[in-house]
Amino acid sequence: MPSPSEGAEGLRIARRAIEIGLARTGRVEDAAAPFRSESLPPVFEERRGVFVTLTESLGGTLRGCIGFPLPVFRLREAIPRAAWSAAVDDPRFPPVELPELPHLAIELSILTFPEVVPQGPDLVHGIVVGRHGLIVERDGFDGLLLPQVPVEHGWDATRFLSETCRKAGLPMDTWKRPGTIVRRFEAEIFREP
Repeated sequence: MPSPSEGAEGLRIARRAIEIGLARTGRVEDAAAPFRSESLPPVFEERRGVFVTLTESLGGTLRGCIGFPLPVFRLREAIPRAAWSAAVDDPRFPPVELPELPHLAIELSILTFPEVVPQGPDLVHGIVVGRHGLIVERDGFDGLLLPQVPVEHGWDATRFLSETCRKAGLPMDTWKRPGTIVRRFEAEIFREP
């Protein structure tokens, strides 16, 4: 996992990617392009899952959250792409505009590889709230919630599973049904001060 200083560098990359995109009036072919040749610590060559969350500095209201649950990109590519997408592609919100950027806080979650949690009566006991994030998959639908979400809402593991099903657009008890795939992962979370 990245060190605190490497996490701070990841946050800098995320903010810079959004600044560059907004300065170009939202026309970005590849948000990772400015960071491909930048000198970065070796951890940024690792392929990791990444999520970038944007919140309003005052009040903490969500403004965007998008990422890659699987390690399909190197961190130097995944972070700016997730940051730019969180700013302009989250369908729940209008695109971020340049004047509001100074009033947004960035949170960066760097994920471990998701692992399947065995189905059965002990499924709930395989999930530690505050440590694990979840992915629920069934019938072509999938939903993901980061480890910090159940802590913020005061959920136990059962409610966390149910809410992840809801996020997937599935009935909340889908996690109990045979054939449903539940994956857990961990995340190193970095926040702007």
